[in-house]
Amino acid sequence: MELITLEFTLVLALMTGLALLMGHWLARCFEGSGHWAVERLSYRALGVDLAERMGWARYGLALLLSNAAMMLLGYLLLRLQGWLPLNDLGNAAQAPDLAFNTAASFITNTNWQSYGGEGSLSNATQMLAITFLMFCGATAGVAAAGGFIRALARASSQDMGNYWVDFMRVLWRVMLPLCFVMALVYVWKGMPQTLASDVVATTLEGAQQQIILGPVASFETIKHIGTNGGGFFSMNAAHPFENPTPLSNVLHILSMLLIPSALTVTFGLMLARRKQGWVFFGAFLVMFIGFLALVFGAEQAGNPLLARAGADQVMSSAQPGGNLEGKELRFGIADTALFVATTTAATTGSVNAMHDSRTPMGGFVPLAQMMLNCVFGGDGVGFINLIQYAILTVFLAGTMIGRTPEFLGKKIEAREIKLVMLSVLAHPASILGFTALASLWPDTAASLANPGAHGFSEVLYAYTSGTANNGSAFAGLNANTPFFNTTIGLAMLVGRYLTLLPMLAVAGSLAAKKTVADGPGTFPTATPLFMGLLVFVVLVVGGLTFLPAPALGPVVEQLQMLQP
Repeated sequence: MELITLEFTLVLALMTGLALLMGHWLARCFEGSGHWAVERLSYRALGVDLAERMGWARYGLALLLSNAAMMLLGYLLLRLQGWLPLNDLGNAAQAPDLAFNTAASFITNTNWQSYGGEGSLSNATQMLAITFLMFCGATAGVAAAGGFIRALARASSQDMGNYWVDFMRVLWRVMLPLCFVMALVYVWKGMPQTLASDVVATTLEGAQQQIILGPVASFETIKHIGTNGGGFFSMNAAHPFENPTPLSNVLHILSMLLIPSALTVTFGLMLARRKQGWVFFGAFLVMFIGFLALVFGAEQAGNPLLARAGADQVMSSAQPGGNLEGKELRFGIADTALFVATTTAATTGSVNAMHDSRTPMGGFVPLAQMMLNCVFGGDGVGFINLIQYAILTVFLAGTMIGRTPEFLGKKIEAREIKLVMLSVLAHPASILGFTALASLWPDTAASLANPGAHGFSEVLYAYTSGTANNGSAFAGLNANTPFFNTTIGLAMLVGRYLTLLPMLAVAGSLAAKKTVADGPGTFPTATPLFMGLLVFVVLVVGGLTFLPAPALGPVVEQLQMLQP
């Protein structure tokens, strides 16, 4: 147990150090005035006016329309797969509903997959459609965070910056260099990087076995650095080609946390409020450690039903103990728990184990983190989601002391609170609304591998994962049907844009306000007290909003397992 604690501590310490470095680099990207040559070529190709300064509406519209165009391109590529090159395995085009789901999934940084990667897509679509959308979706999220933070730093201004400048700087200065370096590391660790589709190997028994190959290493880099999570193979990060060693497992974890954690440092630098940035980082970290402890404890405790049957599930020098169902023995319970806590905290969706095989409380943790959607969160949007809760926190504190709440020297008034609540409520409305619809849909039962509480958890998890733009799944649900492809696709779009755009409007509204000096009634937000209150508000609001739904799924299942 001491070694496990040491491992967790070292990983979190490395994350903190990398967040500091990356946070400084992101701040330079967003605040710099110069442009690289390749960026100027990109602006010229797109017809971008570098002198244009965008308000929140123009900024959000540029993001929305560009994402729509890229989604359409991805959809067309998936529908035309049968006519594209690099399709040695002869994979057919995706059906219209599946192509819509896939294109929506990858442009929204969700990477939900209703298909088996190696059995459905060619190398051409893996690179031209899937990898392309992973870069664009993640880059758009980080660019939005840059514009959002820049707006918070300004006063009496309608200027959020230029979306295209932010997008290209993040793409050329952050995503592509990081992914290039990590791809070389992954090739060194044994991941394939080839345009060959497969190779035939002779087994020890003399049989012929087809092994699927492809540009896996490059895929894995943006998959994790971009908090995407889609799998080149159906087994995702449990596949030895995607995650060959414990070291690659740690690199995946650090990659997922890199940008979400770094944005707190970027925020502190751009607003000259470094202490405030570290308060937000601390809020992220406190929630993450709590959920990590819960999932590790649940999985290490094992299955009560097996314990009553006489199975020894206690950790000892002779065995790891705990619930090993659905897990890779290469990673064990500790590295699996750390991975699942990370992948659902950072809304990545990459998995190195079968989430459907977790204990009920072990499955509750990823579900809860996606419902909150701000325990680090995805690239860019996770930090924005935390700010919405910070504004809600200062509003509640201001209400309690009878003063107009203030945040970062700006008055929080009715307009800002209405927009914040629109963003806050869109998330649960999508999750709970679509889950209710699916529960009433007559064909849902045919898609479930399990009845009762666990079956409900599978449906709830699907729409939570889609709306939170996570992409992981309880695999007992067959989601490749017209109903689920369409509704989960819509949930992804709602979860991405109906939460992001209102917060851009909040940033634009705050940017137009004058900065006011702190008064005797101003609630300080750069303190441990505020950090604790922020975490409390996140957990209480999330709990009150979502608890009835998990109570019908993992909570009931856990109580059933504890019955004698």
